[in-house]
Parts: sequence; structure tokens; C-alpha cells
Amino acid sequence: MMTITTIRPLQESDNQQLGAIIQQVLEEFKANKPGTAYFDKNLFELYSAFTIPNAAYWIAEAAGRLVGGAGIFPVPGLPPAHCELVKLYLLPEARGLGLGRQLIAHCLQSASALGYSHVYLETMPELKQAIPLYEKMGFSYLPAPLGAAVHFGCSIWMIKAI
Repeated sequence: MMTITTIRPLQESDNQQLGAIIQQVLEEFKANKPGTAYFDKNLFELYSAFTIPNAAYWIAEAAGRLVGGAGIFPVPGLPPAHCELVKLYLLPEARGLGLGRQLIAHCLQSASALGYSHVYLETMPELKQAIPLYEKMGFSYLPAPLGAAVHFGCSIWMIKAI
């Protein structure tokens, strides 16, 4: 059993490892298709992306090793006081330990502290392990995307008031 040691803010030195984890997980679930994070042009430069105001990204480490992360981002086109829960990915050995729940909790706390009233997310049926977690964390389904969806490969949209 893996021991979770740290949830900490994203650092520039995490860029390559985090990008590789995101691609590995999307490949694992056969979700490495156009319109997903797999093809984000800044996938290996996420530190820079999250240094903008009102964004935050949390890294999960186990035994000193990066095993995943999640963040919130002020995606353009969302309604006022809304942010998006983005790039929640965990390596297989880090799943089922409550780490996804902890990462989402950090993101929700960050969103609240930054003055957001709602957290929105986009996902896809292939990421079937994440969807029940979102439901348990209080996210509800939307009939269509909010704002201008960046990831046109996603077909599930959820929201949570905080």
C-alpha cells in the first residue's frame, strides 16, 4: 500500500513528469484523442499556465514521487465567479486511496479562497473511475458545456456550488 506523503503546490520542476503522467493516464483509458488534455500545447509547461491570477494546481507525492495532481483555472468564457476543475490525473498505484478526494478538496478550498462561487468540470465517459468521485464530491450534471469548451472531446459536464 502506498503512503501518501504530500499534497503541495505545483513547481516548475514538475512540468515534464506531470505532463507524462497526464498522457500516460489518458493512454491507459484510451482517451488520448483530439479535443482532450493529451494534445494541450502547454501540457509540459503547466507551471507557467498556473502562475496566472486566480489559478492553482496541487501535486500529490507518495514516498517522494509525483503520482498525480489537480487544479482550478479561470477558463475564459465561464460565467462570473466560476472556475474549472482541471487536469485531475492519478497514476494507477495512487488510485483508490482517497487521494483524488483530497486533491478535489484542495481545489475546492482554493476556489473558495479565491472568491469563486462555482466549480465546473468537463470529462468523458472513458474516465469512468473519476465520474463517481465527482458525484460523491457533490458535482451535478449539466446538459451542455458552460462557456466555450476548450476540450471538445469531453461529453460530460458537471458543476458544484461552493
